[in-house]
Amino acid sequence: MKKLLVILFSLLLLCGCSTTKEDENDNTIVVSATIEPHATILEAAKDLLKEKGYELEIEVLDNYYIFNKALDNGDVDANYFQHTIFFENEVAEYGYDIVNAAGIHIEPFGFYSNKYDDISELPDGAKVVISNSVADHGRLLKVLEKNGLITLDPDKEVVDITIDDIVDNPKGLIFEEVSPEMLTTTLSSSDVDLVAINGNYALAAGLNPLNDALIIESAEDNPYVNIIACRSEDKDSDKIKALVEVLTSDEIKDFINEKYQGAVVPVSE
Repeated sequence: MKKLLVILFSLLLLCGCSTTKEDENDNTIVVSATIEPHATILEAAKDLLKEKGYELEIEVLDNYYIFNKALDNGDVDANYFQHTIFFENEVAEYGYDIVNAAGIHIEPFGFYSNKYDDISELPDGAKVVISNSVADHGRLLKVLEKNGLITLDPDKEVVDITIDDIVDNPKGLIFEEVSPEMLTTTLSSSDVDLVAINGNYALAAGLNPLNDALIIESAEDNPYVNIIACRSEDKDSDKIKALVEVLTSDEIKDFINEKYQGAVVPVSE
């Protein structure tokens, strides 16, 4: 009898511990993000989420191609690093059961050079390094077209454009693709004339797109909105709703505007 009571007591303890752990998980939101500007913005959101009863844990990653897999696997509750076009391409390619929970901000893409102070100085045959993420090609090439460096197929939508859609390249620009996290590193290469750098990697490297880029993408009517992504089953959960409400709040918009001075632009749902 005594042995049976001990077993029952132990089981009750285990159940109690399990419930406590579950409660803790229900009050914790784990979000993976790149360090700039995403993790910085999330840090600013911590106190606002705490007021809603949630603790925010931020996991900083730097490889674009592991974020969505980790989210789909349930390793995190949400991620905050990607724009809509990258997200849609990843879902289509890998079949992830994840959704766009909300648009938060836009990061204008910039073209940088350690050799030239003005885009007009770019020589014939210049080497231009761009991201190997095809989801970014349309926006990058449109910036070059707007500045008179190339002409693109007029029948193609921006989200579908690739290097193959360049129909006129009067300067004979040579394009090289590297992974996004390597873009700032190539800027110091002696054989590189121009580098297109994602806003988050530019900020992390101490570059200000508004001040340091030779040319910069417009934030107006820009389809490349950075989003919060979550698993389909969690979109209507209380914690994701709280996360979205805070990140789209006036307090966070004011923080973004004050912190980044136009290098990162908040959007409205």
